[in-house]
Amino acid sequence: MILGINGSPRIGGNTDILLDSALSGARNKGAEVEKVILNTLNFSPCQECENARSDGVCLIKDDMRILHQKIREADAIILASPIFFGSLSAQTKMMIDRFQCIWRAKYILKTYRKPEKKKPGVFLCVEATTRKDFFDNAGSIVKNIFAVMDVAFNEELLCSGVDKKGSIREHPDVLKKAFELGARIASG
Repeated sequence: MILGINGSPRIGGNTDILLDSALSGARNKGAEVEKVILNTLNFSPCQECENARSDGVCLIKDDMRILHQKIREADAIILASPIFFGSLSAQTKMMIDRFQCIWRAKYILKTYRKPEKKKPGVFLCVEATTRKDFFDNAGSIVKNIFAVMDVAFNEELLCSGVDKKGSIREHPDVLKKAFELGARIASG
């Protein structure tokens, strides 16, 4: 199963459309796909709990427990986020911060069971401006969270100059690249 994670607050917006194109490419190759929209989940920010569990399971009982499980079970991850103020959206960053429990178990306590191999991961990102440094910043954060998730950072697809809702449709070449990327990740 290929898990698409939409970090945009705007359903039907540019990030959502781009992610749907990638998932459509994967589905076209016969892959089972699932899309999670972070803005529809009920989860709180990381509380950096002092009495955290040593196995990487978060103490907070909310929708992040379900998402952690979906990420563990997925064969590949496609993470999509718009750029907000030079970085990832708040929804995406809040999800990332909730991996603190796994990061602690994996890197500090060394009690986290790593899988035998990393699953493939893709990063999709859109922004209104044309500032490459915004993409660089977001990409470095995604590379870090993929490492914690045991996901290999295989590819990224970045599209600048899209602001108005749905304006990604004016970039059919980018939508085609997203479709092809989804097909590649489904093909292994």
